[in-house]
Amino acid sequence: MLNTRKRICLLSSVLIFAAAGLSTQAFAVSVNEVMQEGENRANAGANAQKKVDSVADQTEKIVNDYRAVTKVVDGLKVYNALLQTQLNNQLAEMQALSESIGNIALIERQIVPLMLRMLDALESFVTLDTPFLMKERTARIARLREMMERSDVTAAEKLRRVIEGYQIENDYGRTIEAYKGSTDVNGKELEVDFLRIGRVALLYQTVGGATTGAWDQAARAFVELPPATYQAQVARGLKIARKQIAPDLLVVPVAAPTRAMQ
Repeated sequence: MLNTRKRICLLSSVLIFAAAGLSTQAFAVSVNEVMQEGENRANAGANAQKKVDSVADQTEKIVNDYRAVTKVVDGLKVYNALLQTQLNNQLAEMQALSESIGNIALIERQIVPLMLRMLDALESFVTLDTPFLMKERTARIARLREMMERSDVTAAEKLRRVIEGYQIENDYGRTIEAYKGSTDVNGKELEVDFLRIGRVALLYQTVGGATTGAWDQAARAFVELPPATYQAQVARGLKIARKQIAPDLLVVPVAAPTRAMQ
């Protein structure tokens, strides 16, 4: 009996120690699981924070992109409005040009007769005017008439040349000029120096100054002038026109203005 009790006590001790050992091992396992769970939660929290930060960054980027796109859109609206205004102006100009092109034929039909009448008036004016540089002036009118018959010259160029002819004639009235030519002096054709003072006076003087004359518009002829009065004046005028001496006052015969008929 004694041996049996000893065996039961020994077995109980073994079971107690076994149970004690099992509880320690189970506790260690439980602590490890808790620690692991804590680490898992920490990792999960870190991952969640990373996702939150990523979403926040993406949201901020989207907002910035939206603001940038909004600025671009606003700029494009202003630019498009400006382009539309320019387009409207161009369309209006195109319409005006189309109307002008449609009237070109009509304008050209009207401008050509006008230019011919202008040439006729210019030719009549030169014929009735003081007869200076007559060869040059009549040749210019002849060239203009010849140009009017050419098909390779535009109507605009023809009009420009005709107006240029009028401008040249107009400039003669504001200049002084000396040039050589020939005229009838006492029944002889002599080489003389002409002095033109605008359209106010046209005078001549033979080489050496022996004879001095002036154009008489009323008589439509050159008349001889008194040498004592006008010889030195015309000679000085020739030098002034050639820029050989400084400008100075001249005494020359000038026809009295005639009163226009009412």
